[in-house]
Amino acid sequence: MARIQASGIVLQRPACVGVVRKIRSIALTSNLLAGAAVILLSAANAANASDLSVKPAPAPLAFLAPPFNWTGYYVGANLGGGWAGNTLFDSFTGISLGNSANGFIGGGQLGFNYQIGNFVLGPEWTFDGTSLNRSSTVGALQGSANTNWMTTVAARFGVAANNWLYYGKAGGGWANNSANLTNLTNGTQASSSNTNGGWLLGAGVEYAFTPQWSAKLEYDYLKLNSWSVNSNLFAPNTDRLSVSRNIQTLTVGLNYRF
Repeated sequence: MARIQASGIVLQRPACVGVVRKIRSIALTSNLLAGAAVILLSAANAANASDLSVKPAPAPLAFLAPPFNWTGYYVGANLGGGWAGNTLFDSFTGISLGNSANGFIGGGQLGFNYQIGNFVLGPEWTFDGTSLNRSSTVGALQGSANTNWMTTVAARFGVAANNWLYYGKAGGGWANNSANLTNLTNGTQASSSNTNGGWLLGAGVEYAFTPQWSAKLEYDYLKLNSWSVNSNLFAPNTDRLSVSRNIQTLTVGLNYRF
């Protein structure tokens, strides 16, 4: 034990003073560490809260409509104009009467589409009435030609661009025609009527404005075979009247698919 003498009084310092100082030092260090830990935790919580506050909400999933499909049966109507080129030829005189007629055309169609990828094909049948009538006169001969109705059976084939369809047509057609040739000198007449066939080419574009309804614009060329009959205009049993005819049409149409 250390001794301190002052004014005759002897004071003693215990040896445990050093131990007390060490305990106080350890306690102070612990307090500092605890305070630092609290500060670090507070900073971390604030950073996490900041991250949570600025995190954007997930965007809603966009609805993507399925691509349009042309497969299916359809029925519809069409209306437009027609142009007919006519040639009447008399074998005895060698006279040829050529004229062109124009008029209205209207009717309906029935068909089926089958789509493979972007390629669309299928058959189509049409039936139309016409007002394609015309007459002309050359010298003493007057000729007329009329088309009462026409029908076609063709394959449609084309490329689809979603609800647009660009297509071509190829097939055959038939038209109910009548022709008349009159000798104005003596009034003798030669006439013929029949349902004549030929080949068909066409092209068009169609737009589906709803899943069931579509509108189209179409051009067709129908080349009919020639036909001939006996004529009594100039030489009975030797004279023949021949008729050739082609028809062009431009129509708009409306189809319903089911």
